[in-house]
Amino acid sequence: MSQQLARTEVKKNNNGALLLGTGLVVASMVLVPALAGRLGLGASLTGALRIALMKASNRAVRGATDVSKAA
Repeated sequence: MSQQLARTEVKKNNNGALLLGTGLVVASMVLVPALAGRLGLGASLTGALRIALMKASNRAVRGATDVSKAA
């Protein structure tokens, strides 16, 4: 019984991380290029912002808090 409860709690935590990661991916794929085009940002800056958001998404889904290996 306690193992089932522990699995349910882990699943709830993973759902939140997955939702956050998905939101960051959508932001990097849709919102960043749209805002960059509107503001007139260069392609290299837009790419750098997208990469940063994708890395943050990966960290959110994996649950890693150690930023020393992020680069």
